[in-house]
Amino acid sequence: MNFCSQCGSKVVLRIPQGEDRTRHVCDQCGTVHYQNPKLVVGCVPELPDGRILICKRAIEPRVGYWTIPAGFMENGETLQQAAARESMEEALAQVEIGSLLTVVHITPAHQVHVFFRAKLLSEDVGAGPESLDVRLVRPDEIPWEDIAFPSTEYTLQRYLEDRSSGADGHHFTELTRRFR
Repeated sequence: MNFCSQCGSKVVLRIPQGEDRTRHVCDQCGTVHYQNPKLVVGCVPELPDGRILICKRAIEPRVGYWTIPAGFMENGETLQQAAARESMEEALAQVEIGSLLTVVHITPAHQVHVFFRAKLLSEDVGAGPESLDVRLVRPDEIPWEDIAFPSTEYTLQRYLEDRSSGADGHHFTELTRRFR
């Protein structure tokens, strides 16, 4: 960051009074510019027959790799609304968002990924503008070697573990490795 978004003056890096870390500060208007992690929100949509929805990415990063419907949360929406919106945008899928599944801290990317369980309300799905393809797959058909992100792989593994054990637990982790 070079310039203040409030007044346009040059910002400096310093520790503001009462803070404990360096921030971008505008000495002209006094605005402290906080840089916080971004939220990525998604879900694992499942049909009653046990098949789950996966999407092949049409956008960077990781074009051509598989993921579950997810994306950056927008201002003015809840986590659940963001997960449902992403399902519609990426897979033209209507979902009913269920319980929290995983929270994954991606500290190197300054992101927090939040995933929910979801009921897929119809098999009528299709590739939205951010997807090359969408598929309804059984667990043994998940293309593990072509999964886009470690957080997606972690979430799918926890989802399948919970499903096989009948659990409905919440899983939290920090992935410190960079995306492949």
